[in-house]
Amino acid sequence: MSIPGVPPPVPTELLRAEDRLSFVYLERSVIHRDENAITSTDDEGTIHLPAAGLGCLMLGPGTRITHAAVSLLGDCGVSVVWCGEQGVRFYAQGAETARNSALLQRQAALVSNTRSRLRVARAMYQMRFPGEDVSKLSMDQLRGREGARVRKIYRQHAERTGVSWSGRRYERDNFDARNPINQALSAANAALYGVAQSVITALGCSPGLGFVHSGTSRSFVYDIADLYKAETVIPATFDTIAAGEETPSTAVRRRLRDLIVSSDLLSRTARDIQGLLMMEKVSEADLWDRDRDDLSLWDPHGDVKSGVNHGGSS
Repeated sequence: MSIPGVPPPVPTELLRAEDRLSFVYLERSVIHRDENAITSTDDEGTIHLPAAGLGCLMLGPGTRITHAAVSLLGDCGVSVVWCGEQGVRFYAQGAETARNSALLQRQAALVSNTRSRLRVARAMYQMRFPGEDVSKLSMDQLRGREGARVRKIYRQHAERTGVSWSGRRYERDNFDARNPINQALSAANAALYGVAQSVITALGCSPGLGFVHSGTSRSFVYDIADLYKAETVIPATFDTIAAGEETPSTAVRRRLRDLIVSSDLLSRTARDIQGLLMMEKVSEADLWDRDRDDLSLWDPHGDVKSGVNHGGSS
């Protein structure tokens, strides 16, 4: 859908995934379009958001969005996530910027082979254990070491902030039943998942083809988000609880947003995904030329041109 007199953004006007705002969470508001900006109107007034610079828009309860707004978000390659209260629970997602399928094909090939999948999974764990060699460890050993590492990180931040910590406890279907720190952890995790998914889809990868996680439509999202939880979600949550915020699940998202921006996490995430999936050097054009849609026909001996009648001249 286009608005008369307002042309849609051209690809050169769009920011790369790593240069965009990490995420914006909206609830109880009406989202509409004003030229090439998204507007959000609630009881406090209207705010404008530059669509071309958004990475992920999280729509919580009470939001209504117009067709014009969704059309603009699609043109700009913004990941739109429909989620539950306080950003917890994922319901649906749409949009991506990439038209080239180089990384998607590579991801599918790697995850479909046991040896290459194990290699990528080990590489993910290696990123969490810098300076250590995990190349000979089994997945069971890696999971055990990761579990011990995460428990240690929780204890360290509890001691650093003076926040009482008795372990990760949550009920998937009852957000309010959890204590404040577990509520805040769940809210922060949900936001990080949205950020990870926005980069994954922007690069043209599949959120469902995971290497460590498996069996859900967001397996790769959990893989990527887990790389950064220890340096983002966990410290942001403990700092929020230590500050005595009245609504920790809201405050932690703001703190996490600032931490994501200051640490340049979007850029890192895009580079890390490319590094994990592509062993050889890939040109910027292969990954980021949004105008290029190289539709071809598959052949065992190499893809052939599409849009051509291959039945001969008669």
